Amino acid sequence: MNVAIEKIDRLIIHNVGNKSYGEGIKFSQDETNFDNSESNILKLIQNVFKFDSLYEFYFTHDLNLNPVYKLVNVLFEDNTKFLEVSQTLVSHLYNQSTHPKIKGGDFYVIYLKDCIINDEIVDGIAILKSENKDTFLNVKSNPNGFELESLLGMNINKLDKGCLIFNTDKEKGYLLSVIDNTNKTSDAQYWFDNFLSVRERKNEYYNTQNVLSLCKEFISKELSNKFEIKRTDQADLLNKSAAFFKEENVFEFNKFASEVIEKPEYIDSFNTFKTNYEKEKNVDVKDNFEISEKATKKQARFFKSVLKLDKNFHIYIHGKKELIEKGVDNNGKKFYKIYFEEES
Repeated sequence: MNVAIEKIDRLIIHNVGNKSYGEGIKFSQDETNFDNSESNILKLIQNVFKFDSLYEFYFTHDLNLNPVYKLVNVLFEDNTKFLEVSQTLVSHLYNQSTHPKIKGGDFYVIYLKDCIINDEIVDGIAILKSENKDTFLNVKSNPNGFELESLLGMNINKLDKGCLIFNTDKEKGYLLSVIDNTNKTSDAQYWFDNFLSVRERKNEYYNTQNVLSLCKEFISKELSNKFEIKRTDQADLLNKSAAFFKEENVFEFNKFASEVIEKPEYIDSFNTFKTNYEKEKNVDVKDNFEISEKATKKQARFFKSVLKLDKNFHIYIHGKKELIEKGVDNNGKKFYKIYFEEES
């Protein structure tokens, strides 16, 4: 997806604390002047937001009950209500900031004009939260030479939390990019779930990522639980799976099963595992979709076939499983025999 963000129309900063500690909110009563910082703020937005995995607002039963979605609607319809809406947004975030690990920070609301999404021109809203400040050294001149001073500030190359909302697909919950680079535990999913209430869009990136995760778990765990399978055969299946996604443009479940999984008993188990996986993970695994090259590259590192032997050796298998044999010597010691033509 091609995205260009080039103009800020309005900006305001509040400060929000942790509600469980009673830290409160410091509201701005006026919009923030950005004349000398617009280019750096735009650079921050362009640097931190990615457009592979996309999101949309949702809410159980009725999208219109989502608090942030409702406030975004108000802003897109009339951005003269910017101050009032921004204060309501930070108040909503404060009410969700009850987990003891949630840090306080500066809360930005930015109204963007004339964003380009592929060939569409739309307005956008950026909601940012900066929890951690970096130290910068500033060189100042004086009559005798120079002096250094330390400054605390926001790094324009990274952001703790953010949400970028484009005014398109309103009925589906808008088009969003969302990040949270500080809280990775389920206890701290307040940004995605409690504050924003967003879910991933079911595009080719989402579909590719889901099926790759399904295949990895089936081959690495389920097969060895259900069948007697050699580690080298598992490694071969991982390699064949990765190759399938790299070489094909479209994923077809039945084609993948017949060409990669192959054995009828494995395929039956794979079908059953897929059904159970969808229920347990609450995901929709599509049978046919266009493969995302970016999702394939991102997941490729998880498809490395590695034999870990005690704490002494790691053997990486890239193909030709027939060139590695497993055995046991007369003393009961296990070994692998590896055939090769060249050493490098």
